[in-house]
Amino acid sequence: MAEARFAELLGQAAMDVWGDMPRDIQEALFETAMKGHAGEREALARLLHDRHPRTAHPAKPS
Repeated sequence: MAEARFAELLGQAAMDVWGDMPRDIQEALFETAMKGHAGEREALARLLHDRHPRTAHPAKPS
């Protein structure tokens, strides 16, 4: 039970500071969170961008 509560607290903290994180950390957290939850990718991305508009990064160079 404590593990689930700590995961919730850590997740909320990550969302709170999302815009201050380097892009590579954002991407790593996002991809880890979305493993097995492909149907929720767009909803989470939208939530994060709505909360932290400055995270709308340009496309990565090819």
